[in-house]
Amino acid sequence: MGEHILLHIVLLLGIAVLTVSVSRRLHFPPILGYIIVGIIVGPSGFGWIQNEENISLLAEFGIVFLLFAIGLEFSLSQMIAMRKQVFGLGTAQVLTTGSVVYLIGWLAGLDTNTNIVIAGAFALSSTAIVIKQLTEQSEIHSRHGRATVGILIFQDIMAIPLLILIPALAMSQGGENELAITLGISFLKGILVVVIMHLIGRYLLRPLFHEVASAKSQELFTLTVLTVALGAAAFTEEMGLSMTLGAFLAGMMLSETEYRHQIESDIRPFQDILLGLFFVTVGMLISLDVLMKHFWIVVLITLAIFVIKGMIIYFISRLFNKTPGVSARISVSLSQVGEFWTGLNDLGFHLQFTAR
Repeated sequence: MGEHILLHIVLLLGIAVLTVSVSRRLHFPPILGYIIVGIIVGPSGFGWIQNEENISLLAEFGIVFLLFAIGLEFSLSQMIAMRKQVFGLGTAQVLTTGSVVYLIGWLAGLDTNTNIVIAGAFALSSTAIVIKQLTEQSEIHSRHGRATVGILIFQDIMAIPLLILIPALAMSQGGENELAITLGISFLKGILVVVIMHLIGRYLLRPLFHEVASAKSQELFTLTVLTVALGAAAFTEEMGLSMTLGAFLAGMMLSETEYRHQIESDIRPFQDILLGLFFVTVGMLISLDVLMKHFWIVVLITLAIFVIKGMIIYFISRLFNKTPGVSARISVSLSQVGEFWTGLNDLGFHLQFTAR
């Protein structure tokens, strides 16, 4: 079919309309419909799209807009108010889950680098899936919804050092000094980015949006929002950090302005469509051959993830004085593993399972 990106997008959108419509009628989540679309058109299905790189590029913008929208929901003052949820509950969940998974990997005989990557990936959940599901069920502002989002925010924060650590692990061949220097430089970059974004948000964004709003042009306002969101993402990417970090920080800065709700409504169409493309690319990565060949192993590992991670989150939530019902809902929401896995190949890290 060639590599014409426009034809690919039209094909995806056409199949997505049919699949998501059927999913709605069967009361399935739309996310499942998008993943099925990816399986259908991808290498494991009819193979209509063999190379998903162009689609993946568009899909990444869906994650950027999602994190930008999350930033709009949580201003700096709200982050401070939610510090127990974000830094207390979130820290406990990530460290405990990561430690337990690392111990299991160590007992299974995995090498240190591989074990660190697996433990880090298993400690995180899918922000895209959880936020979309909570929003669709109108539970984003419920007790378990706020706690879940608080944990997800900390997970997104922790994803930044993980995204810095993994390439360093891949490049290091036992050189601890080189690894420490690489990590030190990267974390200093992260601090610098946060400071710069804070100063821009405080002294430039509010006057900019005042000027744009005074022009009373919806087109200009939307264009400015897109420029700020993508500009922040491009800035952090050029600094060698995650695009989502810049988008999240830009959202937080704009949440302090009186234009927050208008900005949120303007980016919603872009966010939903591009986020749908992201789930399509996730479906394209699923290999039906591998799934069928190792079906029971995949099922057992999946169940083990849900049970182990779910139990950890449940008991941590109870330690933070959450009721059994709220703890159970938080546990169910976060017991899966996020899309962090899909970025590992892009980072050039090849997992090597070696016996101890």
